Amino acid sequence: MSEQTSVVGSVIETVKTVVYALLIAGIFRTLFFQPFWIPSGSMKDTLLVGDFLFVNKMAYGYSYASCPSIKIPAVGLDIDAEDFCGFAKGGNDRLWGGDPERGDVVVFRHPVTGTDFIKRLIGLPGDRVQMINGVLQINGEAVALVDEDPFIEPFGLQGPQNSPTRCENGTVGPGADCIKSRRTETLPNGVAHSILSITDNGPGDNTRVFTVPQGQFFFMGDNRDNSNDSRFAQTARGVGFVPYEDLIGRADRIMFSSAGTSMLKFWTWRSDRYFKAIE
Repeated sequence: MSEQTSVVGSVIETVKTVVYALLIAGIFRTLFFQPFWIPSGSMKDTLLVGDFLFVNKMAYGYSYASCPSIKIPAVGLDIDAEDFCGFAKGGNDRLWGGDPERGDVVVFRHPVTGTDFIKRLIGLPGDRVQMINGVLQINGEAVALVDEDPFIEPFGLQGPQNSPTRCENGTVGPGADCIKSRRTETLPNGVAHSILSITDNGPGDNTRVFTVPQGQFFFMGDNRDNSNDSRFAQTARGVGFVPYEDLIGRADRIMFSSAGTSMLKFWTWRSDRYFKAIE
């Protein structure tokens, strides 16, 4: 065998190995788990900017939204889940579908833009949901709230998006204490979780009564005054009601966390959050 033939054979084997690896990774990501970075502070303090987790796709079964999206802006690659599986969209059903539970932290596709969002499931089909003076009401009953120590973080820009922190104590200087009120909220099924607020009179703190349609769900962020969610009309920013078929999966555990603008800045890693269960 000539040296040239050997080189060609080596290149072919390398290409085959890469293709097989991509196929295996694609199947794994489609059927089992999808990686997700937390880009914004809408779920503080349950999830912080820079938390990294895997979304359990097996929790609710499979729909078109289970297909992966591949976005690499640096090379102009933008392949959406609908490009792969758009033929399955529109039935609002799922293969081996499972029922989400109130209080689950869920990754879903935004009904308008298709962007991946992560929020807490608050309202099930048929529920009546309302906010009154910052207190969540479900089916006419206020949820139980317990005051906790305030959430304090340094004021500044966070994450790759350079998102500014918002503070209950007003405008403070870079690095100064940014304070938010923190309470434990207990949902009707007993799920207790932390919520943050900077006011009880913000845009989403007093709402009409939302009656959740069949086959759809109502989501809210735990950082109540910094979350575009189902309290706001279904636009490119507001979420509105989310169809069953748009659910991607449940977030169960944080795997890694970095407080910096890049995971390569090891001095910003939050080791106390590794493998932390999401409640």
